[in-house]
Amino acid sequence: VNVGGQALRYQAALGFWQFSDAASASGVPVTVVSAFRSYATQASLYNSYVAMYGQERADTISARPGFSEHQSGLAVDIGNPGGVCGLQECFAHTAAGQFAANRAHEFGFIVRYPAGMSYWTGYAYEPWHLRYVGKDVAMDMHRRGIATLEQYYGYSPAPGY
Repeated sequence: VNVGGQALRYQAALGFWQFSDAASASGVPVTVVSAFRSYATQASLYNSYVAMYGQERADTISARPGFSEHQSGLAVDIGNPGGVCGLQECFAHTAAGQFAANRAHEFGFIVRYPAGMSYWTGYAYEPWHLRYVGKDVAMDMHRRGIATLEQYYGYSPAPGY
């Protein structure tokens, strides 16, 4: 389903529209930066990071093709309409970043790669990367104070490729 010029699975799109409407009603504009990516697009992105930073660093900031949540249609990178702190840690301190951190669970999303959890997730902190897990799981994670899907499902930290 088209969401802000990007594609998401239907249920994730519904959750995102509700999230976006609630943010807007709170005076917080949110924009979609990235959502579904094909294998080819993910390969191109990942390979560009490998070329810039080397594979070890690239593996902490981008999923290898075939492993990206974006390929599932359940992940969305959000931002501020003006681009302030786009795809940067400082996004967490913007109104949109704060809204996501405090309310995303109400709409079935989690901040997938939270601060200080790289050991568990294998990825650097990404306050802009939301993963649709459904309202039941997102609310349960929030209620129980569980930060990562790995912890929620009892997986080992940072599974390798």
